[in-house]
Amino acid sequence: MDLTWSDDEQAFRAEVRAWLETELAAWRSRHDGRILSGDTKEGFAQHLDWERTLFDARYAVVSWPEEFGGRAASRWEWLIFEEEYYRAGGPQRVTQNGIFLLAPTIFEFGTPEQQAHILPRMASAEDLWCQGWSEPNAGSDLASLTCRASRDDDRGGWVLDGQKTWTTRGAFCTHLFGLFRTEPGSERHRGLTYLLVPLDLEGVTVRGFGRLDGDEGFAEVFFDGAFLSDDAIPGGVVLGEVGQGWSVAMATTSSERGLTLRAPGRFTATADRLVDAYRERSGRASGDSAHGLDPGLRDRVVQGWMEAEAYRLQTLQTVTEDAEGRPAGATSSFVKLWWSELDVNLHETALDLLGAEAELDSQWSKGWQFALSGPIYAGTNEIQRNIAAERVLGLPRK
Repeated sequence: MDLTWSDDEQAFRAEVRAWLETELAAWRSRHDGRILSGDTKEGFAQHLDWERTLFDARYAVVSWPEEFGGRAASRWEWLIFEEEYYRAGGPQRVTQNGIFLLAPTIFEFGTPEQQAHILPRMASAEDLWCQGWSEPNAGSDLASLTCRASRDDDRGGWVLDGQKTWTTRGAFCTHLFGLFRTEPGSERHRGLTYLLVPLDLEGVTVRGFGRLDGDEGFAEVFFDGAFLSDDAIPGGVVLGEVGQGWSVAMATTSSERGLTLRAPGRFTATADRLVDAYRERSGRASGDSAHGLDPGLRDRVVQGWMEAEAYRLQTLQTVTEDAEGRPAGATSSFVKLWWSELDVNLHETALDLLGAEAELDSQWSKGWQFALSGPIYAGTNEIQRNIAAERVLGLPRK
């Protein structure tokens, strides 16, 4: 694997870096430097302003074909963009569930008409997508879901009943993608269909609720006899084939656990910030251990930086394999375990380094709160260890 960047890739990095520095400064100025969480109503609107700035410059989806609003950039250039984005302190991408989770599945399973309609509107933040996976009794065990979609041939569509919960930013989104049980009496992975649902349908109720940190972006979504017409989405509301929703959903979860949702630029930027914090706290620019600091902290900082760098190198290997036509498959569970635990470790080290002052540093404290959810969402790490053990390592079930 060649770890050097070509002249064109270096030029792309310089272009991206210059654009981000200029436009992020302008965006922050437009909002008087007061940047809010994208999981609040006001903050979500603020972040949408940024998303549209990205789209106007064709940076919202750099690796997508130009016809859908992208730049047809290579995966390598996408990684460069992500590195520069987090290096510059770019804000949270509030369109990420659509762009990073649903879109790869649309590219793989969507019809040309679905792609032509959904992808440009997603890239421009005109349509905002949330993920309808979890239910009150179906969290990590997704196959136990009970939300139903009953076929109504007379009207040409589906009747939806049930409830989704823990729907990230669902309170602010316009559309939902998720799994519904379409075969009465089916169990587990069978009889499921992947549906695309506008949230303004009669019979759909979206109820936002606050988290412990005060952000209110999570939502419960209730379906009470809501009628979903076949033509509610041009090209159809079924993604893939009726009854084959599980295999389609597994493509989405591979994206969620693997490369597209958690690019290494996020973690290398966090690790660099941790190193800077240590140097500042130690009072020595070299970063050597200093009096007054726990000597073990330096080792933890160094270990965190090395693990972030290891994730970056592993991602380069993953992109190489992808370019050679070797999909990640179940190995994405290893990736999910790595980045989720890395995120927690980096933030816990920062909090221990800052001590009581950590409560005054919203970037670290808020980041730590979010990091704690990493081992839970996208499939709990306990489930990921089972998948990795059985499907990758070939170990027997207990």
